[in-house]
Amino acid sequence: MKLTYDAKANVAYIRLREKRGDVETIQITGDFLVDIDEGGGVVGIELLNANQQLKESDDGRFIFVNPLSGEEAELKVA
Repeated sequence: MKLTYDAKANVAYIRLREKRGDVETIQITGDFLVDIDEGGGVVGIELLNANQQLKESDDGRFIFVNPLSGEEAELKVA
């Protein structure tokens, strides 16, 4: 999994896995898109107007949580 943020375009992308073949982008809302591969798997999630969306919760921090161990790590992204 990989998170990228393009400050100039104000776009964040959460890549869940490498794409296999063609990818279809489904627009869920005006600022939220999901990429689906030929097999129906989610490849990634794109956030337009990302700085606003990422700052709305957790003070712009991306928090990684392992629910089994309770371990947390965080990254400031916005």
